[in-house]
Amino acid sequence: MEVKSIILDDTGIKRTLTRISHEIIEKNKGVEDVILVGIKTRGVPIANRIAELIEKFEGVKVPVGSVDVTLYRDDLTEVSAQPKVGNTHIDIEIENKKIILVDDVLYTGRTARAALDAIIDVGRPKMIQLAVLVDRGHRELPIRADYVGKNIPTSKKEIIFVKIKETDGEDLVNILED
Repeated sequence: MEVKSIILDDTGIKRTLTRISHEIIEKNKGVEDVILVGIKTRGVPIANRIAELIEKFEGVKVPVGSVDVTLYRDDLTEVSAQPKVGNTHIDIEIENKKIILVDDVLYTGRTARAALDAIIDVGRPKMIQLAVLVDRGHRELPIRADYVGKNIPTSKKEIIFVKIKETDGEDLVNILED
């Protein structure tokens, strides 16, 4: 794989997450009853960063949880013969709350669908919204993001590779190609 182009660098990711944070505040008329839930792995640090930005702008600490969708995936047998049991950490009541799922890349929609199933197993929120750093298209399910950092139309041969400082040591979004 070789890097075809750099889509977002450190500054671009900061700017993008700042904009998404403002959009979340605006669309929800504040952040009362909002809970951010990051989809493991890279969605969790992104959700934490959004929560920090919202606290900076609004002075309100938004709860952050995490969801591991491994056992909810419909392509589980393609992912691994021995799937790992993942943990979902949502330490706050979600009944009648506004859940914002956060992920790094929206592609086919299957991960988002699996996250919806995992959330519904925990409780019944008032609504669920989706925030993604990158939407690359190629949906296989009728799922769309409410908050999109960057729309990047790609070919199916291309790969969007997101690096987040907390998991990868740097902030960067690349398009890779064979």
